[in-house]
Amino acid sequence: MNAKRNYSFITTLLIAMFILMLGACSSEESSSEPKSASTDEANTEETTETEEADTQYPIVIKHALGETTIEEKPERVATIAWSNHDVALSLGVVPVGFSAANYGVQDGSGMLPWTEEKLKELGEENPNIFQDTDGLDFEAISDANPDVILAAYSGITQEEYDTLSEIAPVVAYQTGPWVASWREQVTYNSMGMGMEEEGKQLIADTEKLIQEKANEHPELKGKKAAFVSLNAADLSKFYIYSPTDPRGAFLTELGMEYPESISSQIDPSSFYIEVSAENSDMLNDADIFVSYGNDGTLAALQADPILGKIPAVQRGSVVIIEDNTPLAASGTPSPLSIKYTIDEYVSLLSEAVSKVE
Repeated sequence: MNAKRNYSFITTLLIAMFILMLGACSSEESSSEPKSASTDEANTEETTETEEADTQYPIVIKHALGETTIEEKPERVATIAWSNHDVALSLGVVPVGFSAANYGVQDGSGMLPWTEEKLKELGEENPNIFQDTDGLDFEAISDANPDVILAAYSGITQEEYDTLSEIAPVVAYQTGPWVASWREQVTYNSMGMGMEEEGKQLIADTEKLIQEKANEHPELKGKKAAFVSLNAADLSKFYIYSPTDPRGAFLTELGMEYPESISSQIDPSSFYIEVSAENSDMLNDADIFVSYGNDGTLAALQADPILGKIPAVQRGSVVIIEDNTPLAASGTPSPLSIKYTIDEYVSLLSEAVSKVE
C-alpha cells in the first residue's frame, strides 16, 4: 500500500460510513440486539486505515548503528535474529522471511510454539525461515525481497548492518546488542513497519496482561530476584543477567526488584556479568533467583561448598527452568511468548517465593 492517499476521498468515505453507522446504532438500540462481529471488524479496519493514513513518511529511526529512513509503508517485512518476527506476527503481519529459532525448539521446525500457533492463526502454513543460526544468510534474506528488515532485538555488527542495508532499510537496536526489552522491540519494529500506533496498542494490551498476572500473585511484589545462568558441571563461575536484559527486566515488570548488590556491579549497556564462585555473595541479598538447568541443578548447587552458602540456594528458593525448552526460550520475552507462558512462569516464581521466610 502506497503511503500517499487521497485524503478528500477518505474524508468523504468516513463521513458516509459514520452516517450509516448512526443509522445502524439507532436500529440496534430499538431492537436491543448486540453489535455483530462484522460491525466490530469493520470498525477495526476503519481505525487501522485511518492510522495508516495519518503516518507521515519518510519515517526516520535513529539507532546504535546509524539512521534508517523508511520512505513508504513496507509491504514485505523480513526479520532476523530473535523474536522480532513475533512482533510482526502480533501485529497481524506474516514476515516474508525470518530467522530460525536456535534455542528452545524441540520439533526441528525452527519455530517456537507461540510463533507456530500465530502463523497458523494467520493462515500461513509454509513460512520462509532463514537458516542463519551459524551466521546471517544474506543471500536468503535478499531473495525474500524485503522492503524493511527488523532487527531491534539482535546482536548484529556494524559490518552486518551495512551489508543488510544494501538489501533493505534495517531497524537496528537502540543502545547495544541483545538488551532491547520486549517493549523496545515492539516500539521500534512497529515504527519500521509503519504501524507505530498499532504497536502502542500492542504494548498497552501486553502491559495489561502482565499487570493482571502480577495482581494475581501479590506475594511477588518487592521480592529481590535475579536471573542467572550457570552450569552444574562447572560451578567455578556463573553469569548474572543485567536488570536491563529482557530476562531481568521482565522480573521487575512482575513487581520484583533486582538487589542493589547486583545492579550496582553491572554496566547498563551490557546484558550480563561474569561472576567467579568466590564472589557469589553478590546473590546473598536475592530472595529468589531464576536459572536454566535440569532436575539435578538445585541439588548440585546445594552440595557445592561455596554456592551452597547462598541463602536462596540453602532454602531452595530457586526457579530452575529446564534448559532448551520453550519456557526457557521465553526468558527473553515477546508479546506472543508472554501470553503463551506467563501463567506457568509466575506459578514457578510464586512457588520459590513461598520458601522465603
